Amino acid sequence: MFDLTGFQRDLLYVIAGLDRASGQSVKEELEAHTGREITHGRLYPNLDVLVNRDLVEKGQIDRRTNYYVVSDEGVDALQQRRDWEDQYVDL
Repeated sequence: MFDLTGFQRDLLYVIAGLDRASGQSVKEELEAHTGREITHGRLYPNLDVLVNRDLVEKGQIDRRTNYYVVSDEGVDALQQRRDWEDQYVDL
């Protein structure tokens, strides 16, 4: 997780919170949270990075739409990140 960008980590967290997230649903969720537009040129290459690093699995809903789910490796990475953060943030 430490070699991912903040945006890539945000994508991973959003995908983990959605059920079979499409790229469009991830985009809409992040835009609603940040109040900033996310272009396809930024979104999809970063989703591909997560897929290529085996943190996210990509499947096909139909000919035009893919879905994304966090892989077992991604779940482990998220948990390790949360454990690391908890060492420094005690709320």
